[in-house]
Amino acid sequence: MTMQTVGVLGCGLMGSGIAQTCAQAGYRTVVREVDEGALAAGLGRIDKFLEAGVKKGKLTSEVRDETRGRLTGTTRVEGLSACDLVIEAIVENLDAKREAFAAVETVVGDQTIFASNTSSLCVTEIAAATERPDRFAGLHFFNPVPIMKLVEVVRALPTSDATYQAVFTFAESLGKEPITAPDRPGFIVNRLLVPYLLDAIRAYERGIGTAEDIDKGMTLGCGHPMGPLTLLDFVGLDTTYYIAEIMFQEFKEPAYAPPPLLKRMMLAGRLGRKSGRGFYRY
Repeated sequence: MTMQTVGVLGCGLMGSGIAQTCAQAGYRTVVREVDEGALAAGLGRIDKFLEAGVKKGKLTSEVRDETRGRLTGTTRVEGLSACDLVIEAIVENLDAKREAFAAVETVVGDQTIFASNTSSLCVTEIAAATERPDRFAGLHFFNPVPIMKLVEVVRALPTSDATYQAVFTFAESLGKEPITAPDRPGFIVNRLLVPYLLDAIRAYERGIGTAEDIDKGMTLGCGHPMGPLTLLDFVGLDTTYYIAEIMFQEFKEPAYAPPPLLKRMMLAGRLGRKSGRGFYRY
């Protein structure tokens, strides 16, 4: 399964990072958004990231230009017709993902592989709604995608050996370090990370320490690069809530239950960095 052209559904924070990474690795990359405004914002995010890399000396201007030259944007699903692999990176909603893949399936070839960047939903359940469940897998990237080395390769029940090997090799070709994760909510990383983040919220909620002291305790005491409450603001409190809720519904374990404070903050619009306020102000 030789891959030359990669399609990315969604040009938000994750989609734009995935598209940039694919183009930078030498793939012709087509990113699709629902409207021109969202597309322009996503491509602008990529331009800003590349330019910052040049200024910091991490990229040459030639690499920046070559990366941007391999990348095109579209609002039409037909723009993905030549893709060998289509990676979905839209909202974490099962129905929305199913609808997106159904639309793409009408324009791509029979051999095109589908992958979802979902961080919590059942890959098998998404794949089952397509006509190519054997050519479907999970590719869970981490934010910021151009920097973070890990990719979780999720093998759904119907994923064929050839598809699994193709997406694993593709992840390696991006300069990533892929690991194989089970098709269970949270996969490997969030299965371990989410209870830790939720416990940090409970500690704060119970007055065990200030946000600053809790974060400082984990950065200086445990060597973590970022404290749990800072990380929650970075990831997004709404995103964390949805992942935790899906995991709790699957396992029914108290460790995965979203704390009351998390739900209240989400309802109040305190989502972290993206809203300007979470556990900290930005």
